Amino acid sequence: MANIVDNFINVPNQKEEDFWTGSIIEHIRELAYTGKPTGIFNPSDSGNRILDKIYFKNMPLDLRSTLAGTEINFKGLELSVPLYLGDMSFGALSGNPNIAIARAAEITKTFAGTGEGGLLPEIRDNRRIYVQWASARFGVDYKTINSGSGIVIKIGQGAKPGIGGHLPAGKVTEKISRARRIPENIDAISPAPHHDIYSIEDLSQRIEALKIATGKPVFVKVAATNYIPYIVTGIARSGADGVIIDGQGAGTGATPEVIRDNLGIPIELAVAASHDALVRENLRDKFRIIAAGRVTGALDAAKLYALGADVVSMGTAILISMGCIMVRKCNLGFCPTALTNKIDGKRIYDVDFGINNIVNFITGFRLELAGILDNLGFNSIKELTGRKDLLAAKNISKGAADVLKIHAESNSTIMLDDFKPNKKYLNEIITKGEVPITSMGSTASPEVARPSRIIDFLRLDGAQVTRPPIDPYRENIDTSFYLAHGRIKIPMPVIIDASSEPEDVRSSLYWASMFTGSVIVDKSYKKGFKKMTILKNGNLLVKNNIRYGPAGGHGLDGFIIFPEKYQELRLSDLDINLKNNGTRYNFDLLVYLNNLRNTGDIIKYLALGADTIILNGGIFTDALNNNYSNLNEKALNFLIVIRRELALIAGAMGVSNLQYSVTGNRELMRGVNLDIDIESRIKVDEAGSL
Repeated sequence: MANIVDNFINVPNQKEEDFWTGSIIEHIRELAYTGKPTGIFNPSDSGNRILDKIYFKNMPLDLRSTLAGTEINFKGLELSVPLYLGDMSFGALSGNPNIAIARAAEITKTFAGTGEGGLLPEIRDNRRIYVQWASARFGVDYKTINSGSGIVIKIGQGAKPGIGGHLPAGKVTEKISRARRIPENIDAISPAPHHDIYSIEDLSQRIEALKIATGKPVFVKVAATNYIPYIVTGIARSGADGVIIDGQGAGTGATPEVIRDNLGIPIELAVAASHDALVRENLRDKFRIIAAGRVTGALDAAKLYALGADVVSMGTAILISMGCIMVRKCNLGFCPTALTNKIDGKRIYDVDFGINNIVNFITGFRLELAGILDNLGFNSIKELTGRKDLLAAKNISKGAADVLKIHAESNSTIMLDDFKPNKKYLNEIITKGEVPITSMGSTASPEVARPSRIIDFLRLDGAQVTRPPIDPYRENIDTSFYLAHGRIKIPMPVIIDASSEPEDVRSSLYWASMFTGSVIVDKSYKKGFKKMTILKNGNLLVKNNIRYGPAGGHGLDGFIIFPEKYQELRLSDLDINLKNNGTRYNFDLLVYLNNLRNTGDIIKYLALGADTIILNGGIFTDALNNNYSNLNEKALNFLIVIRRELALIAGAMGVSNLQYSVTGNRELMRGVNLDIDIESRIKVDEAGSL
C-alpha cells in the first residue's frame, strides 16, 4: 500500500554549512502554513552572498501595509505578482508535484516552467505553463510545444553550465520512459549542446521556427556565466522575447558535484550586467529578464527587480513550501517527502496538499513584496525594475560594486578560513570510481563555505551560445600534457607525490599508475618508471636533461611552487613575469598541493599558469578514512575519476585540449567579490564585467 505524503516532515539538523538555513526554511514554511507574512524577512546580513550585502537605502524592514500593486502584464499573461515557478521536469519531480505546481500557478495567476521531461496529460491543458525545448527533445512534439502560453529554449542552467540534463537510470521508470520516449533503467543524459544550435545565428533560426509553429513568445534559458552580457544581448537580437538567467548555486535534480561547485557566476551580478548591456544597446524595451537561482523570498526578489529583473524564478523555495527538507537525495530517487522520489507507487505526494502550500506561500510572498513597495513609496511593482539608485551595499569588493553600479559603503578585504577537506567527495571517488552526482543547490565557496584560498573566489566559465560546449560523454577531450619540451607525456596534468605515504599506499599508487600512465614521485627510483629529480629549492630536473632557455638557465626544465598562504599569487606572478621577459615557454611551472577540495582546483591552477599539479599523496590516504581494503582498486579509481572530471569540466567550458586551451588562460575564470587588487594582480576580471 502506498504511503501518501500530505503533511510536513521535520527538517533534520543541518550538519554542514548550507545556503538554505533553518531560518529560511522556517520562514518559507510559515508562509505555506498561513499565507500571511509577519514581517519582511531578511534571509541574512552576515552571509557570504553578495545579494545579502545589498540593501535598500532608508527602507525599514517592518511590514507597515500591503496595499501596493504587484500585478504586471507579461507577454499576454496577467500576473498577480512577477513570479515564475521554476523549471522542474517530470522525472526530476515525481509527477504529482508537477501537477500541484501547474494548478497553483493557475490559482495564483503566476506561471510555471515544465522542465525538459515532457508533459503529463494532467497539465497539458494548463494555460499558465511555459514548455521547455531542451537539447534532448525528450517528449517534445508539435502538440507539446503548442501547449501552454510560451516556450523556453534551454541552453544552460545554473547548476550545470555547459552540460546537459541528467536523470539517473534508477529514476527512469516505465512511466518516465513513456513520457520521455526513452529506454527504462538507463541514464537519460541530454547532449551538452543543441545539435542544431552552434551559434547565435542558429539560435535565431530556431526562435523564428518555434514562433512560426506556435505563435507564442519564446524565451531562452542560459546559465549565468562569464560572457552573460554578450550572450543576453545576442539573444535579444535573435528575436527572443526574453531570457531566463540561472545563477550559480541554483537547484537541480542531478548534476556532477564538480560542475555545480566550480562553474557559473552569481545571479545578482549577471542580472545587473545584462540589464545595463541591454539598455546601452537599446534592446531593453519589450525584452524581459527572468532572474533565477537562490531566490529565498520577497526581499531577494525586490533587490533583483531593482537590479534589472522583470520577473524572478523560484524553484527550491517552492519545493520547500511543498515540504522539501533538503536532504539532497533527489538524484537517488528515495525522497522522504515524495517530491523527487522514484515513481514506483511506494510513496505518493498528495496533490491537494501541494496546491494549498504553494498558494499560501505565493500569497504571503505577494503581500511581503507589496509591503516592500509600500515602504519604498511605490504604488506599483513596475516602478521598481532597474532602480539601482535605491540600492547600496556593505562589505563588497570594488569590482562587484562596479559591476552592480551601486554605491558600496565599504569594500571587502580578503579573509581566508582554515582549509576544510571535502572528505565525503574524495571518499566517494575512491570507493565508487564514478564522478559524484549531487542535487539541489551548491554549498561551495565563496557564497556558502568560507574561502580558504584565493582560488575559492574564482569561478570557471561554462560554454553556451557564443561558444558551444563539447559533450564529454560522447566526444573525445584531450587531457594529456607534455612536459620538459615533449620528453615526458602524461595522461593528465596531475602527478602524485607518494614519497611520504605508507608502503602499502605507495604500492597501490604505483600499481594504478601503470594502468593510467600517471607519474608518481617517490624517494627512491623504481625500475621501469621515468626519472625526474626535484631539487630542494623547488627546481625541476629531468633525466638526460637538455638545457633550454637563455644563459643562466642551468639546464632546468621548470619550477615547483610549494604550498603557502598565497600560493596562487606566486604562481601567477611567475607565469606573468616569464611571459613578459619572453622565457615562459622555456620552463614548466608545477604547483604542489597539500589539499584538494575537488578537481575544479586543478583547472583553476592551470588557468593561472600551471603546467601540471603535484598532489600530495596524503590527499589519497586521508580519503581512505582508515579503510585500507582494496587499495589497488581505490588508487585506480582516484586517478581515473580525476581524469574524467577534468574532461567533464573542459567540455563544459567548450575546451577540447586542456594543455593548449586552459594553461594560463585566465579569461576562463571570473572572481566573485574578490579584492580588486588581487584580481588585478592575477589578471582575472570580476564576475559580470565586460
